[in-house]
Amino acid sequence: MDTLQQDKYALLDTITPIWDQIFTVAPLVVVGTREKQGYDLAPKHMAMPLGFGNYFGFVCTPRHNTFDNILATGEFTVSFPLPDQLITTSMSASPRTDCITKSEGVIKALPILKAPSIDAPIIADAYLYLECRLYKIIDGFDDYSIITGRINAAYAHRNYIKFSDMDEEGQILKNPLLAYISPGRFARISQTNNFPFPKNFKR
Repeated sequence: MDTLQQDKYALLDTITPIWDQIFTVAPLVVVGTREKQGYDLAPKHMAMPLGFGNYFGFVCTPRHNTFDNILATGEFTVSFPLPDQLITTSMSASPRTDCITKSEGVIKALPILKAPSIDAPIIADAYLYLECRLYKIIDGFDDYSIITGRINAAYAHRNYIKFSDMDEEGQILKNPLLAYISPGRFARISQTNNFPFPKNFKR
């Protein structure tokens, strides 16, 4: 096999994170937790299903209140926002101040709901909600960890549920998805195509 042609590629500097040097596509979700007498919301793009079972995980750090809140309560919510909810998603990242708690200063200003089964907030009108119980925390990624949860309940907007007899391309065209283009950009996804899996492919 041929070797990579160095004239077409630049060697990235691994002294600093490579993820700040290129664009990559990621989901964008908002994690909700209970925080003492209030609540907290935090957008996350390093987030994903774990395997093909009902597990979900995201990257967090003990420097963030989300980490401590989940340790204390053992549960969290995940909201998958729509493209039109970008401002709400962005505002959920607003930093807290010494004068007022984030719950008082930010959360009360956002369109939120209480999750049906656990005491944590969700973003109103998102297309998918997860209610998760803490499964395990995997440490050791410098000062970051992966928080994993077992999905105890999930709620999907009917327009986004996958049906075998529905035109999937048309469904997503009418009901677009939000993606985070790291670092610092976003995309509204409405144009999609079937993936060309090999014949007899099985996961």
